[in-house]
Amino acid sequence: MQTSPVLPARGAPARSLHRFANPGRFLRISGRVLPFLSAAALVLTLAGLGAGLFLAPADWQQGDAVRIMYVHVPSAWLASFGYVALAVCSLLSLVWRHPLADLAAAEISPVGAGFTALCLATGSIWGKPMWGAWWVWDARLTSVLVLFFLYLGHVALVRAFDDPQRGYRAGAILALVGVVNLPIIKFSVDWWNTLHQPASIGLTGSPTMHFDMLWPLAVAALGYTLAFMAIVIARTRAAVLERRIHGLLMARAEAVR
Repeated sequence: MQTSPVLPARGAPARSLHRFANPGRFLRISGRVLPFLSAAALVLTLAGLGAGLFLAPADWQQGDAVRIMYVHVPSAWLASFGYVALAVCSLLSLVWRHPLADLAAAEISPVGAGFTALCLATGSIWGKPMWGAWWVWDARLTSVLVLFFLYLGHVALVRAFDDPQRGYRAGAILALVGVVNLPIIKFSVDWWNTLHQPASIGLTGSPTMHFDMLWPLAVAALGYTLAFMAIVIARTRAAVLERRIHGLLMARAEAVR
């Protein structure tokens, strides 16, 4: 008897995506990964900061004031990196109804806001001896401040509705619209005459920073990145468990009626 070939069902990529985002599987995998991720983040962050503060040479112009970059630059990197992750989760939520995307986005935004606030604070501290002012309405600084407000707007929108799905949807739309600010942050020092110095590390050229200053910065940035991931994973795990507990309590309340 001749049989017709089995064809993949429509929407198979989306179902595969959902399979890898199963909350139970996420809890199992993240539970194994999180301790190692946290330990690596702690070791690399301390190593990078220690080397930057005590081993790296001072800058010939800025002196020891340059050492704040080992906190400022990784924070600035994570401010943008976190928003990219937020936008990706928002896209997965709106287009593919990814089971964990909404929860992950809701946990990314406060963490991203924290790193952006750290970036702004350390930038102001660095700017005072260099520019003579705590704050100037520089294109780079202003666009990063806008990024901070976008994070806060997402945090507020997600929690502004009685229906969580409406909040997640509104937050996702805001996150995707706010992506236009990222290239402004990146290229503001090239497009406008700003006080902020150009990037010392680029994809197309050699770094303008001495290696003795570059490697502690790279180690610190990697440690910060792993810390960001560990915090978001831990918060998302807590959100998944909270949703499960809420579901069990609701089911028990329905059974009692």
